[in-house]
Formats: sequence, structure tokens, C-alpha cells
Amino acid sequence: MAKLYRIAEARGQAGPTFFDRNELGQLLSLYSRRVISGEWRDYAIDQKSGSAVFSVFRHSQDAPLFRIAKRANGNPARDKYVVQRGRETLKQAASMSEALSFFGTGLTLIR
Repeated sequence: MAKLYRIAEARGQAGPTFFDRNELGQLLSLYSRRVISGEWRDYAIDQKSGSAVFSVFRHSQDAPLFRIAKRANGNPARDKYVVQRGRETLKQAASMSEALSFFGTGLTLIR
């Protein structure tokens, strides 16, 4: 009898990476608090190879203020979460809530 293989598994590549419902809820909760305070105005969710990225913007035409990425390692228990500003990595964590704790440090917008 023939054995079926998924092409992505046969090539050693992980499938697409997405934010789960809990992670997306945490991201949107943070986003809504920052929108209310007037700091953030827009967001985008992108899927790149092996990662899902939530970007926040001050203005729609600007570069993102922050990017929160979920990077897959083939095993959901070993996913890595990264908070970046530009090319600078501000925080790396093993969970979304730990990564988002970076934003609880009292950061304020300087105009």
C-alpha cells in the first residue's frame, strides 16, 4: 500500500505560520489600548516564510513603529516571539504574553 507524504514535510519545511486566536486577542488588545491613547493608528498582519508578523504604524504611509513576529521552529512549543523596532530587536521571548510585556514598561510617544 502506498504511503502519503505532505510535500512540505518531505522537503523539511514547516507549513505556514499563523497567530492563533489567543495570540491575536493579545495583540489586538494591546493595539486597541494604544489606539485609544493616540499612539498607534494602523496595523498590518503579514505572513512570511516561517513567520507571522503584526506591524503597527503611527501613520499608514510610514514605516512600522514596531513589528511583533512569531517565528516557527517546526514545533509549536518551541515557537519564538520577537519585538522589533526597525532592525533592532527589542525583546525575544518564548510566549506572546512575555514578548508583549515589553510594552508594559511605560513607553510613551515622544513627538
